[in-house]
Amino acid sequence: MAYNVELEKRIDLALIIFPETIRDQIVSKKMFGGIAYLYRGKMTVGVVQDDLMVRVVNEKMSEILTRDEVRPMDFTNRPMKEFIYVSPNGFKSEEQLMFLIELGLEHAKRKLNQA
Repeated sequence: MAYNVELEKRIDLALIIFPETIRDQIVSKKMFGGIAYLYRGKMTVGVVQDDLMVRVVNEKMSEILTRDEVRPMDFTNRPMKEFIYVSPNGFKSEEQLMFLIELGLEHAKRKLNQA
């Protein structure tokens, strides 16, 4: 299954603006037939075909799911907890993409703080 390499490049470029202390702890890994970005071992965002996959803290899921370009991640044919897919219309601008990356980082940081 191919994934959108241009979106991968956009994510890589967006990550450059984060402080080195964060950026150095983000790695990419082939997953879900695409690529995922992990912060200290926790998934944040990824690319699956042409969609952006994002982890979202539970209390923000209801609000985020009201957006037209967002749907629950159903990789296993049923919604996965705290995962969403965002269609390309949801990350046309770099500001939109950065917002979604920050959502994913928020989720990872929260999970790390709970450990």
